[in-house]
Amino acid sequence: MAHNPQAPQGPESHDPAGSTQMFRAFVDEGAPRRAQAAPAPAGPRIGLIVGVLAAVVIVAAVAWLALG
Repeated sequence: MAHNPQAPQGPESHDPAGSTQMFRAFVDEGAPRRAQAAPAPAGPRIGLIVGVLAAVVIVAAVAWLALG
């Protein structure tokens, strides 16, 4: 590892935040574990499609009544 001549040397160079290894262990422990994503259920997607189609039919019917 490279020597940094500007860094304080000796026991007076105590790191008040703790060692880098302890920090990395803390960060890695708090990181969320990513599991394989399950495929999205088809239920909400089908409901969205039906809702959009119903909205289009309603808008078409209102337009037909207004212009007819």
